Amino acid sequence: MKRAVKEEAARVRGLAYGARAVRGDTGMVTSEYAVGIIAAVAFAAALYKVLTSGQVSGELQDIVRRALDVRM
Repeated sequence: MKRAVKEEAARVRGLAYGARAVRGDTGMVTSEYAVGIIAAVAFAAALYKVLTSGQVSGELQDIVRRALDVRM
């Protein structure tokens, strides 16, 4: 009798594990999307500020100017 109970318990645990494995974590939940979007927007804003600052803008224009002046 005890053996049958142990086998049944093992079978149930296997089914529960299989259900969790099939379900898995296939995506983000709404709160994770919100945090991800906020982080992406903050990074984009910081990058925009850096690229539009006077010194960086001048350097980028200088790089483009030198690239266009190269003789081939």
